[in-house]
Amino acid sequence: MAEELVRFIEARLDEEADLARRCDGDGCGEWSAHGHTVDFCQVDLVGFHPTIALHVALHDPARVLREIEAKRRILARHAGEPWPCHDLRDLASPYAGHPDFPARLGSGSA
Repeated sequence: MAEELVRFIEARLDEEADLARRCDGDGCGEWSAHGHTVDFCQVDLVGFHPTIALHVALHDPARVLREIEAKRRILARHAGEPWPCHDLRDLASPYAGHPDFPARLGSGSA
């Protein structure tokens, strides 16, 4: 069970890392929010509610990739356990709606 869960989490992290890399084609740096505008380095997009602009900017590719690497380190520390520990279940829980989510975990909550 733990191996299945590790493979599932690794696949989701790979997908997110690939998407983050594709969103930062020129390695421009951090996204930022300024009122109703999100600066994506290549272009500024306007018309966001300021709270949404901050939320979008928080998910700049560089930050997402750092978060993925941190999750991979947690995953590596727990990968050999016979039953998914609470940390692995917590790492999987955001993906509970994914079609490949391990059915044995139910809703994904620990």
